[in-house]
Amino acid sequence: MRSRHRSVARVPRHPFRQSVARAHASRADRGEDDDIKLFVLSFTAFFICFYTLIF
Repeated sequence: MRSRHRSVARVPRHPFRQSVARAHASRADRGEDDDIKLFVLSFTAFFICFYTLIF
């Protein structure tokens, strides 16, 4: 009795899928933009908390 499950390498693929390159997940580089956004968010939160305590 043959198993219905075949390895991925042996499965016949559709011709269109064979012609398209495989997509690989790429890791996004953490840029300086993220650091600036975090700084602005932290500074704003601190300013709001400090301003609330004064008034």
